[in-house]
Amino acid sequence: MAASNYEITRNQAELRFLNYDQEKMIEKFHLKHDEQYLYIVFVGQEYRIDRRSGRTEWSRDGFLHVERAGFNEVLSICDVLCDSKEDCCLSGRFARVNDLKGTVRSSGLGNDLYGKYAEYFDGRTAALKKACEALGGEEQRIGDVAYLLHPFPFLPLMLQFWESDEEFSANLKFMWDENTLDFLRYETTYYVLGHVLERLVGLMDTFEK
Repeated sequence: MAASNYEITRNQAELRFLNYDQEKMIEKFHLKHDEQYLYIVFVGQEYRIDRRSGRTEWSRDGFLHVERAGFNEVLSICDVLCDSKEDCCLSGRFARVNDLKGTVRSSGLGNDLYGKYAEYFDGRTAALKKACEALGGEEQRIGDVAYLLHPFPFLPLMLQFWESDEEFSANLKFMWDENTLDFLRYETTYYVLGHVLERLVGLMDTFEK
């Protein structure tokens, strides 16, 4: 079977990783490593990157068994490790993705791309809370569900959710540290969120069985 465009792009990103200084990555993000792999936690799961091929895998059991990482995972991890600014640091202030420092507003992305997820979460706040906590989220006092998540240990993301009522439909909002674009590209925030949402839905489905 021919590789999809997503698989081709993923594979290209893994090869591009090999062009960058791995020792700088290790020092910058305090990565666990050995002779064969670099290790990084992404959305609550541990990944390893082969230092000779760039192949990226994740595991639930300490790499006794592994799964090949997908497009969103590889693009997110490679962008942070390869292209984050030398002096990237957090501001401690949160904003919507279109209000981040360095954002050029033109396409209207980020306004309401997650309506279907808001509908999915509506009426299922108990499962959503459990899923956020399973990802290590810290509960916040806003809306019906709010958690501070860490897609990467060094990069926070705020999830805020309001259930529907007689007047308003369910509302899902994500807030990023204002300096997020020092860590990854604007478009990569959507890859990160895509995987965060995939993980939340998968955990919720498991909890509700």
